[in-house]
Amino acid sequence: MVMNGGGVPAFVGRRSEVARLAEALRAAPAVVLVEGGAGIGKSVLVERALAEAAVPPHRALTGRCHPVAEPTPYGPLFDALRHSGPLLPEAEQVPRSAGALRPWLPDLASRLPEDVTGGSEQYRVLQGARALLGALGEVVLQVEDAQWADRATRELLLVLARDAQPGLSLVVTYRADEMPEGTSVLGAAYRCPPGVAGGLLQVPPLDETEVLELARAELGSGATPALAALLHERSGGLPAAVLEDLVTVRASGPHTDPPTVLAAAGLPRGLHDTITERLAGLGPDGRLVVETAAVLDGPATEELIAEVAALPAERVSAGLVEALRAAVLDEPEPARYAFRWAPAREVAYRRIPGPIRSALHRRAIAALRTAEPQPLARIAAHTRALGDREAWQQAAEAAAEQAVQQGDTAAAGPLLRELLAEADLAPERRGRAARALSGIAANAADDTASTETLAGIIADPRLPVADRGEIRLTLGLRLAVQGGDRSGFAQIEQAADELAERPARAARALVALAMNERDGGAAAGWERMAKAAAALEAEPDEEVAAAYRATRLTFQAREGDPELWPELDRLPRDARSPELVRQTTRALFNVGDIALETGHDQRAGRLLAESRALARQAAISYLECYSRIALLRLDGLAGRWQGLEERFEALGTEFPDVAMATAERAMLLGRLAAARGRLALARAEFTSAARYGERESQVTAAIRSAAGLAGLDLVERGGQAAAEVLAPAVGILRQAGAWARSAELLPVAIETARAVGDEDGARHLVEEATDALHGIDAPAAHAGLELARGVLLEATDSCGAIEAYRRARDSWRAIGRPYEVARAEERLARTLAERDPQTAAERLAAAEAAYTTLGAASDAARCQHARRDLGLGRMASPGRRGYGEALSPRERQVAELVGQGASNQDVAQALFLSPRTVEHHVASVLRKLGVGRKDVGEALTEAEG
Repeated sequence: MVMNGGGVPAFVGRRSEVARLAEALRAAPAVVLVEGGAGIGKSVLVERALAEAAVPPHRALTGRCHPVAEPTPYGPLFDALRHSGPLLPEAEQVPRSAGALRPWLPDLASRLPEDVTGGSEQYRVLQGARALLGALGEVVLQVEDAQWADRATRELLLVLARDAQPGLSLVVTYRADEMPEGTSVLGAAYRCPPGVAGGLLQVPPLDETEVLELARAELGSGATPALAALLHERSGGLPAAVLEDLVTVRASGPHTDPPTVLAAAGLPRGLHDTITERLAGLGPDGRLVVETAAVLDGPATEELIAEVAALPAERVSAGLVEALRAAVLDEPEPARYAFRWAPAREVAYRRIPGPIRSALHRRAIAALRTAEPQPLARIAAHTRALGDREAWQQAAEAAAEQAVQQGDTAAAGPLLRELLAEADLAPERRGRAARALSGIAANAADDTASTETLAGIIADPRLPVADRGEIRLTLGLRLAVQGGDRSGFAQIEQAADELAERPARAARALVALAMNERDGGAAAGWERMAKAAAALEAEPDEEVAAAYRATRLTFQAREGDPELWPELDRLPRDARSPELVRQTTRALFNVGDIALETGHDQRAGRLLAESRALARQAAISYLECYSRIALLRLDGLAGRWQGLEERFEALGTEFPDVAMATAERAMLLGRLAAARGRLALARAEFTSAARYGERESQVTAAIRSAAGLAGLDLVERGGQAAAEVLAPAVGILRQAGAWARSAELLPVAIETARAVGDEDGARHLVEEATDALHGIDAPAAHAGLELARGVLLEATDSCGAIEAYRRARDSWRAIGRPYEVARAEERLARTLAERDPQTAAERLAAAEAAYTTLGAASDAARCQHARRDLGLGRMASPGRRGYGEALSPRERQVAELVGQGASNQDVAQALFLSPRTVEHHVASVLRKLGVGRKDVGEALTEAEG
């Protein structure tokens, strides 16, 4: 919970827990034990569940336990019952045994029967409580913080839980980690009896997503994922601690930096006090063990703790037991001990007196140096804590080098960035650290921090020119390749000049520059490759030669060179050099990705699967990400549309800074949305992809997004609008000589030219493409050209158009793209309609069936519409029938679109229906599924099982 700007409590997360508790409350009798640590939000969760279960406030009776030395017997029960006056019937209707409670409920004494003497006090209180609760009817008895309950209260709660009365819901909240050793919250083990709802409900901490939701409820859109991550780290996911930090941030004003504000504020006070209270309860051995664990800062064995603490084994064992029972330490791995969560460790560390802390760090260094191999990163951390900057710099550099050798770049990167932040770092060490960091950044998919560090380093005048060139080359590659921004090539070009004294590295920059299709096209690329080859002759370098080979293979794939495929088999897959493996992986990905463009889909699948496996094995995260993106695209082309959006969404979450993931997702979603008739969504997605294509060095994103937008314009805005979109894309195609990758552009370009009456332009483009593709191994481009040829010939040579469409269809079928097969079938049917209506009807039916199978509802509806317009009759069917409470085929089409978020207008446009007809279908869908509009998608999924 958090109080937002208007003072209204906002509740986030815990949806499943609230639903479970509300369900139990609605099914009384119920007993629910709500378990969670301090500040976890148990009380708010119960309050939310009471509201969701529609429990009237006066029927929820709450009593609280308190951390006092001698709690009053039955105190929380009497506190709760004291508020039951409005629910009490007349005194003569209350069982006589309830009179036993008169001494403890003086405010209700006049409304209770006279006390019946006899029997023990415990028995009389128990029977009185049961009688009174029974007279109250349907009530919720909530006992909070039951870890502090006295024994008599626990026993009474146990009896009420084991013999729950009709209408009674018992909700008990407690902190398991503060329960007395060996006891349960009800004094004995409990399991819900038959006929009683509920059970144990454990409340976990908030995750980062929920913390972000909480922060946005307080701060609005100013709450970023980075702030949520910091809040989560500081709070351990405890809502109360997050709230305290949010109040601090809000009070600091709108123009402050939240991380800076929170760093100055220290830990949330409530969290700090809770931890301090637990630490204060430890004895001398427990305290020293905890201090040692705070210094070691990670899971440690009993032996290591003993060595660093300088305590005998038996005292360490006793101290560990005490710290574990106090819920200060935990056992995250067998026989290894650490703090349960980071904030507790921070509080404990700050409480250690300076001389003791320094002694512990020195003993930790000595103990860790005896390990094999030495954990240099941990040793460096202890060295830094001692304040010896020179020793720390030496240890950090060694630790980073070790981490790189072990493939642990996640550990090496922060160490190197910390080193480079040192103002007094020696130039030689600065150069080594910068080069090492640039090597890490070269393989990372989303290491934004390293990229920012590198950008700052190249401005440092103390850096040697050639070292600056090395780092600038890496920075340029990250911008141009991982970032999809061709402005990075300006950095690479400058790096090539700075690397003049290192010819091999200058060759690497030239090889990178050659990949920029926007700068002079293929001819310029081959010219740079020739210069790189000459530089490599002057200074041979196996790794740069591998980059040269990978780029040459990429060029061959772009040009549809049939000699390409045998070359791939000769690439080294098991080289010892990481850079050789990286370049092999790069070559496999580049060729596999281009193979998708050129229509070698089966080969593409094999190459991309291999590049993904190699990238994962060699920890080249950006190439693994790229390979997974391309494989998802292959699934889309192959007609495997189910779950594609969710898989792309998950990949985008995993690699948020990879521009290619966002662009490919946009093009896929645009394609699917267009096929489903959601044209506004399709336009938004293609427009997003086009923005990426404008700055990307490769031309295919610009060409494909333009083809998508032009196709929409032909439907919605007319040929002139489509022509304006296509003109730059056709120019890019010609400039880059990218004819082997023109499959998506050619058909829509010819259709657009014809739509604006430019028959000569259409004819010229087909002839130009025919000449360019002669002898080129690009099945998709040839299939696209045949479809374009069919469009061109429709008006003048229907026989030629029919044959062209058949060739296109057969080619797409051989490639393995069912959606493209259906498009060719549809065009073939329309052209056949006058000459051969029967065959036309069969082909149109085949197209409609394929669209329906794929889930392309709008395309299927267009076929139905065309069948009526062309007089081709209805598809064969068993005849109309009543569907009862099941969805009819048309209702299912409507439901699928509504489930995807389509409006009624979208549905009408997609299925060629009138708005009134759509309204009728939507109302029928909602009635049959029994849900609201926003739940249609989930209901359909559940219905399909």
